[in-house]
Amino acid sequence: MQTTLRYGRNGLRVRLPDGNVRHVLRFHPLPPIEEPASAVRQALRSPIGCPPLRELAVGRRDACLVTSDITRPVPNAAIVPALLEELQAAGLPPERVTILIGTGLHRANTADELREMLGADVIASGARIVNHVARSAEQQAYLGETARGTPVHVDRAYVESDLKLAASLVEPHLMAGFSGGRKAV
Repeated sequence: MQTTLRYGRNGLRVRLPDGNVRHVLRFHPLPPIEEPASAVRQALRSPIGCPPLRELAVGRRDACLVTSDITRPVPNAAIVPALLEELQAAGLPPERVTILIGTGLHRANTADELREMLGADVIASGARIVNHVARSAEQQAYLGETARGTPVHVDRAYVESDLKLAASLVEPHLMAGFSGGRKAV
């Protein structure tokens, strides 16, 4: 049997012995969203089970938006501009927003990668864009220990911000079960 594995940007075509394949699991296809940016704006203005972002942001001193690095296919170019617009409408201009790239233990994203991920408008917006560096003790805030005694350190820009946001995705992960979601923090 020949199939294409989701690997890299273009996939990896492999041939597997028929006797070794019981069934191939596939996602149920959904039609693409015609206007992704409009859909994101609508979702931010009419969320499910919580107040709109604009209401949450009113009166806040600053905000920190965590998003994934280049290794995750988060559609940041559609999401982040809409988030910045909603924050601006609530009185938080881009200059008071930090976009924290959640690298985990990955390397820092390059300027070209940030432009690809976020789009030129976000880069030029005035928002502060920072790569998280997990191995930099100065960049972390110590929050205490878990019940098992594990020390908890979280990026200082996130901890010290008045409004904390995360733009992520949840997808299957070979080693971690699922990637994204709670891992944004």
